[in-house]
Amino acid sequence: MDNSGMYVGLDIGTTSIKVIVAENVKGQMNVIGVGNERSNGVSRGVIVDIDKAAEAIQRAVRQAEEKASIEIHDVIVGIPANMLKIEPCSGMIAIDDQSREITGRDVRNVAQAALIQNLPPEREVVEILADEFIVDGFDGIKDPRGMVGVRLELRGTLFTGPKTIMHNTRKAVEQAGLSIRGTVINPMAQGMMVMNDGEQDFGTVLIDLGGGQATAAVIHDHQLKYIDVDQEGGQFITKDISVVLNTSLDSAEKLKRDYGYADSAQASDEDEFPVDVVGQSQPTPISEKYLAEIVEARLDQIFGRLRTNLDKVQALELPGGIVLTGGVAALPGITELATAEFDTNVRVYVPDQMGLRHPSFTLALALVKYFGGLSEIDLLIKSALTGSTQLADETDEIRHREQAEESSVANPARSSQGKQPKPKKKKNRTEGFKKFFSDFFD
Repeated sequence: MDNSGMYVGLDIGTTSIKVIVAENVKGQMNVIGVGNERSNGVSRGVIVDIDKAAEAIQRAVRQAEEKASIEIHDVIVGIPANMLKIEPCSGMIAIDDQSREITGRDVRNVAQAALIQNLPPEREVVEILADEFIVDGFDGIKDPRGMVGVRLELRGTLFTGPKTIMHNTRKAVEQAGLSIRGTVINPMAQGMMVMNDGEQDFGTVLIDLGGGQATAAVIHDHQLKYIDVDQEGGQFITKDISVVLNTSLDSAEKLKRDYGYADSAQASDEDEFPVDVVGQSQPTPISEKYLAEIVEARLDQIFGRLRTNLDKVQALELPGGIVLTGGVAALPGITELATAEFDTNVRVYVPDQMGLRHPSFTLALALVKYFGGLSEIDLLIKSALTGSTQLADETDEIRHREQAEESSVANPARSSQGKQPKPKKKKNRTEGFKKFFSDFFD
């Protein structure tokens, strides 16, 4: 099967690695394959053992390949928000020919000019987003191509992160035999998918409760404005259950998934279940409420730290409230507990696709939807990160050809032998442009 219209999202999580294969059909993303394998070599969202992580990625990819009946060669990789910094940036270039129209290469060049930053040696640029372009002082321009000017400026937002995270991610993916089609900052992709237009506009907090850590992201004016990462997640809840009940980690994880409640007020003190205790031949009965109290205690700590940091930036005053997602968000009572802790409206986001109706699949699905929704301008700006001009040249060539065809149709007398050429059917250009990213990251 030709997978030119396919998008493969790779979520490298602490407890599991998920792969989603989606096909773009007339702008609609249809999931056709899913891979979900236990993670290895990842701690608190960061790859710490490249070899083990690569093997786990391979297993998840093979599972997705079998279900989708395709061979996966390139993936869209999510980048964790650990130590991510957000800062404004700007760039300016001069157009060498005053009569020449601004091209895709000019857009890429002005984005590259905005990338010139005095960064510490341990950090690198992860992403750049354009807020607006300015042509000869006229601002608020979203796409300057085709305009005439002598000075082109870009004002945008720059995201920088640790080189270690980026290097280990690239290395593990390449070692798994894959190419990186593109990278996306995790909360950026999630925020655009789980929030409606009003929530993104007026401001909403997204909290991703993962296995290794909890990430709070503020989306306002349709942009990622703030990030806070708490280095505790679902694994810590599992460890607490294991220590308090004196049971194995595997048993504790199963107890959390099968009987766990985030809000102890919703659990029953009468309903009991057996627990295999280390050193005892017979299981010990434990009440549902006692288990919930263990879970709630850890969540109270996580929510408390997140609230302290979110209060510092007045994020909890935003009208959109909080959207919870991630594996831990599947716990019953999580909405009530979060509402009481943050004192704002809270809802849990669960994907509605068949087979993915669990909040732990939110990120992998968001990666393919986000990347699939990028415009030509977005892709041109992203190409500045790689230093390649291939994409810019290709867009310019297509635009020039289309303009020539339109001119020929409008002026048939100029065409050869006086015949009016038939206009060619335009291809979905954005789909083709996105394929170049698999070569950019090789």
